[in-house]
Amino acid sequence: MIIGLAYALPGEIRSILKTAEARLLETVCGADIYEIEPGLLAYVGGVGKVNAAMSTQLFIDRYHPDWIVNAGAAGSFLDLPIGTTVLADCFVQHDVDTTAMGDPIGLVSTVNRVEFPTDEPERLADILREQGVDFCTGKVATGETFMVRGERTNWVAKTFSPALCEMEGGAIAQVCLRNGVKFTALKTVSDRLCQENNANEYFHYGEAMAKLNGVVVPFARALRDAAGRPPRGSGEV
Repeated sequence: MIIGLAYALPGEIRSILKTAEARLLETVCGADIYEIEPGLLAYVGGVGKVNAAMSTQLFIDRYHPDWIVNAGAAGSFLDLPIGTTVLADCFVQHDVDTTAMGDPIGLVSTVNRVEFPTDEPERLADILREQGVDFCTGKVATGETFMVRGERTNWVAKTFSPALCEMEGGAIAQVCLRNGVKFTALKTVSDRLCQENNANEYFHYGEAMAKLNGVVVPFARALRDAAGRPPRGSGEV
């Protein structure tokens, strides 16, 4: 089984690359793809929905993963402590609006859905519990906006009732859905939207990500090893 870890920024994966015997396999259209260990790969696709979608499709086409796990920093609509681990159970894209055509807010055309549930959230929650991880679950809102306290944030909170917001996961979920690849996400709280200085909190995301990556790697190993069969894929690994 092949597990792909999806990151947006080099700073988010840095702690893994420092401690694991990772090697860069290739850089494709600006996306760095790494082998962390056999059957466990990772890619750094860039910030925002277009970068996330493009790099995810490239990764799927070249390495044929069984699961993609989106790991990254996120702002919290709730007053959760910085560094809190959140297992996403659903994604929405808050910046999609075709209500003028009679659609509900957030409806993503072609796939014709507002919510993108993650795969097997109950089983994956059990994996985290077995590993002794303190975590919570919740919905994540994705959009091309770095959210700060204000009217837009209040509107997203009222409209979609998410726990977190970020800029990539909803796009990755959409690409995985169309490719038939299982998808989940582990996020860490980097900043709190209820705080006036949430943008300043965000700049310390590396510390929160180092803590999250200590969870992500054993979690991904558990997914990989659950099938009990050797890795497969068309990429050179």
